[in-house]
Formats: sequence, C-alpha cells, structure tokens
Amino acid sequence: MSKAFTRESDADEDDGDDVPAAASVPGGKNYITRAGYERLRSELFGLIDDERPKIVDIVHWAASNGDRSENGDYLYGKKRLREIDRRIRFLTRRLEIAEVVDASLHEGGDQVFFGATVTYADNDGVETTVTILGVDEADSAQAQISWVSPVARALLKARVGDVVRLMLPGGVQELEVLSVRYPAPDVSA
Repeated sequence: MSKAFTRESDADEDDGDDVPAAASVPGGKNYITRAGYERLRSELFGLIDDERPKIVDIVHWAASNGDRSENGDYLYGKKRLREIDRRIRFLTRRLEIAEVVDASLHEGGDQVFFGATVTYADNDGVETTVTILGVDEADSAQAQISWVSPVARALLKARVGDVVRLMLPGGVQELEVLSVRYPAPDVSA
C-alpha cells in the first residue's frame, strides 16, 4: 500500500506556537514564584528525560510490527508524542520568559504585591483569602489567583485598610483589604 494512504491526518495536529490566551500577559511578563518555576522545570525535564523516551520506544516497537494503519499502539503513541512535544515547546517558551519573583522580600509589609496572600471583604462583608501568583501556577481550587486577574489587579498596590473598586459585569464592587501576608524568606537558599 502506498504511504499516501497510510499517512495520519494532520487535522488534529497543532504546532504549539499559539500560547493560550490565559497564558499571555500584559507586556509579555511571566512573573512566577521560585516554587512555580521549579514545578514547571521539573515537569519539562520529566517529559524530556522519562516520558518521551518511553513513548518513542513504544512507537518504535509498534512500527516494527508491520501494518501501522490498524496498530493501536502505534497510532496512540504517535498522538501522545505530538502532545508531549507540544507541551515541551510550551514549557520551554514559558520558562524562557519567566521572571522569578521572591515574594518574601515584602514580608512584614502591608501593601499588596505579587506573591501576597490577601484577605479582603466584599460589599456584603464576606471575607475571602487569595494568594496572588503567576499565570502558570495559579489554581483557583486552592484560592490562588493570577496576578492579571481582575481581582488581583484591583488589589495590587493597595494597603491594609484600603477600599478598592472592582469592576464587574453586574456593576462596581468594593473590596476592603483586611490583611496582607507574605511567605517567610527561604533560609536554605
């Protein structure tokens, strides 16, 4: 059979050059904490050193079995390799532009900067505590928000006791900054 008839479709293939909208930030800055940087770096090296070589071996073995058009191991392996390569390109680009910020430099301060854990009260008196982190490390399930999020942008540079205005689709909400905490300096570094 001609190779033209066995070629996989490129329709689902993506070159990975597009950075997701959530990952693009104003001014091209990619602020990140040391811990976040190390997590991304660890993931990158795990993909390069461990996962990719295993998948390459599986694809090589599956290809040697003959007919590739109905070989599930081969087809899945090729698809997984594309996913891994796309993630490697993404992580490499994000780490290249990363600016590691040491939030502990502000320890003891009462002004909100990157890396702060902020407790604020809204118009209804509901208290919320969030940590302002980088785009690549924020996790809303753990009350971590990106520094480019509307709430973080409203809180940045405010001090304890300040009331800031947050523009929402339903109108303006006022947030009162109740407390600001920073991580303790890492003495092991």
